[in-house]
Amino acid sequence: MNRILVIVAALAFAGAAQAAGNAEAGKTKAAQICAACHGPEGNKPTAPENPILAGQHQDYLVKVLKDYKAGKRNNPIMKGFAATLSNQDMQDLAAWFASQKSNLHFQR
Repeated sequence: MNRILVIVAALAFAGAAQAAGNAEAGKTKAAQICAACHGPEGNKPTAPENPILAGQHQDYLVKVLKDYKAGKRNNPIMKGFAATLSNQDMQDLAAWFASQKSNLHFQR
């Protein structure tokens, strides 16, 4: 029984590690898609209506991208970009932007 619990815990941890995203892959994807409106690191939007992505919480960024893809948020440009993203792309992008320095809040 203990062996089964250990295996289940290991599998859960492996899934969580994969879900965390790859910031380097996110950096590459961000340069292709996001940088034009949000800046290369997500901290220099080109227009006031474009939010700062740098330093945002990773889980929040993933949720927002999923909401655009599902139509729960309505912005034609973001909906179009989000439609092309896989779940892993979203995790990677979120990891990249969450790891960037930002003036949004104090970072430890």
